[in-house]
Amino acid sequence: MDDRAQPLEDRTLEALGLAEAPREQPLNYPGAWPRESGLLDGDRLLPLERLVHEDRTPVLAVGSNACPGQLRHKLREFGIRSPVPMVLARVTGIDMGVSAHVSRMGYVSASPVHSPGCLRELFVIWLDAEQLAVVDVSEGVPLPHGNFDRAWLPAPDVRIEVADGTTLPGAYVYVNRHGVLRDGTEAPRRHPGQRALLTELLVGVPRLRKLFGSTPEQFCARARADRWLCARGTRLFAEEKLVTTSGLERYVRAQQTGRPGTGASLSPPWM
Repeated sequence: MDDRAQPLEDRTLEALGLAEAPREQPLNYPGAWPRESGLLDGDRLLPLERLVHEDRTPVLAVGSNACPGQLRHKLREFGIRSPVPMVLARVTGIDMGVSAHVSRMGYVSASPVHSPGCLRELFVIWLDAEQLAVVDVSEGVPLPHGNFDRAWLPAPDVRIEVADGTTLPGAYVYVNRHGVLRDGTEAPRRHPGQRALLTELLVGVPRLRKLFGSTPEQFCARARADRWLCARGTRLFAEEKLVTTSGLERYVRAQQTGRPGTGASLSPPWM
């Protein structure tokens, strides 16, 4: 049965298979994504009446922020239960790379990479000011040594088109401060899902096995909440020369150094 035809009581995250948070089950990262746009409202994913929300900030979800269970977990940690519109979009110019850091949640997360011509279906989450502050904190944006910066990707550098044909003027994205893992060349590797990724990394990097064990299960168990071990694994990526740039760093630099009232230092629409 099509989800849109289900009664509201059947649209719980549990009934839709969207309740699990990778923060609690790291091997399932990036978690289950919805098949269509919806309104995350507490424990339910409801039909969405409109796809563009000018009073909110659009954030392109490349990893687990597109998982309703994960997003609910992050917001509830700070006592926030207000609804979040999640809009499926066709995105050209961005692919799903691999973060060059080990998360204390027990996984190696996804990071956006610049990929001209690449077309993917990704979610845009439309956040109010309170929700945006919480998601920023979850990504380490306010911290001097956090893992991500938030940067505005403008059109036409990145094309974001929603189902009604509207093309957004841009969206925010979280850019990894450590860079991303490369694929054997200098190109970024794609994130294949957590179990496949950890299996590949543990087979290919003996020093990583020494730190985290020989199986994905051991990796996740040892990494969870062990700040020192995660930091050591992050340094190891760089020491093994596995790291490259995402191609999105210029957007972070532009917004950090732009002069007020000029170019990239301008506030984007809907802020």
